[in-house]
Amino acid sequence: MTATPSLGGSVHHGIHTVDTGFHRPNFDAAYLMVEGGRAAFIDTGTTHSVPRLLAALASAGLKPEDADWVIVTHVHLDHAGGAGALMQALPNARLLVHPRGERHMVDPSALIAGASEVYGADEVARAYGTIAPIPKERVVVSHDGMAVQLAGRTLTLLDTPGHAKHHHCIWDERSKSFFTGDTFGLSYREFDTAQGPWLLPTTTPVHFDPPALKASVQRLLSYRPESMYLTHYGRVQGVAALGATLLEQIDELVQLALPMRDAADRHAGLKQALSGTYLKRVRAHGCTLPDTEVLHLLENDIELNAQGIGVWLAGDKR
Repeated sequence: MTATPSLGGSVHHGIHTVDTGFHRPNFDAAYLMVEGGRAAFIDTGTTHSVPRLLAALASAGLKPEDADWVIVTHVHLDHAGGAGALMQALPNARLLVHPRGERHMVDPSALIAGASEVYGADEVARAYGTIAPIPKERVVVSHDGMAVQLAGRTLTLLDTPGHAKHHHCIWDERSKSFFTGDTFGLSYREFDTAQGPWLLPTTTPVHFDPPALKASVQRLLSYRPESMYLTHYGRVQGVAALGATLLEQIDELVQLALPMRDAADRHAGLKQALSGTYLKRVRAHGCTLPDTEVLHLLENDIELNAQGIGVWLAGDKR
C-alpha cells in the first residue's frame, strides 16, 4: 500500500480531503482538520488507508501526537474500519463515536461478522484488512447536540438516523459545513457536469429508514450550510438544490420499491429499477458517459442499495 496522501483540491478552512484508496480514486474520503497546531480526523477509511492518513498529517506539518480526535460518522467499515489501527498510531487521540457504535469499536467482532454476511469473509479480509479493537478508555460517546473542541474550534454532533442508526453528522461552525458520512448521499466526481455535482441517496443494509433519513436531511439543511463534506466523495456546494433532489429521490425509491415487496424476484427487480432510475437522472444532469460506464461506476451501489431496500421492505408493515 502506498503511503502517499491524495489531497482533494484546495484546503478550505484547514480541512484536507484525503483519498483513502478504497476501491478506486475519488471514491472514499477521510478528512483531516487542522486548527492551531492540533488535528482531528473525520472518518478513516479502512485499515489499509492508515498510511495515507498519517502521511497527510505529516504533509500538514504535524506529528502523530498532535492529533486530538478521531471522529467516525458511523461504524460501517469504509468509514471506520481503519479507526483501531489509526488510534494505535495516535497516542493522544480519543475516538468519538455514536453511542450505538461504541461496542463495535471496542469489540469489532460483530461488525466483522455482519460485513462478512454482506460481502463474504474473504472479501472483508482483502478489502478492509485486520480490524483492530480500541480500548474502551480511549472512546468518547457522542450525544445529540454534543460539542467538542479542537484547539478552540467547536464541532457539534447531530444524531442523524436513516442510513444507519449509529450515524451522527458533524457541524463545523468555522466553515459553515457538515461532515455528512452517508446521510447526505453519494456524489462521485465522475458525474460532475456544468450543472454541478450529482447526488444519490445510499440505502445500504441494514438500517434504511426513509422517514428518518428525510428528517435527518431536512435537519442538516435547516443550518443553511455552505458546503457538505461527503465520504463519497469530497466537498460539494449548492447544498440547497442537492438536498431538494436527495429528498425527491428518497420518495422515488419508496414508490418504486413498494410494488415489489412480495415479488419472487424482488432483488433483481430492484436492481433493474435502480439502474433505470440512475441512468435517467444522470442523463438529465447532462452526463455523457456511456450507459455501460455509468452502470459500472454505480455497480456496487446498485447491489447494496437493492439489498438495503429489500431489508426495509421485509420490515415495513404498511
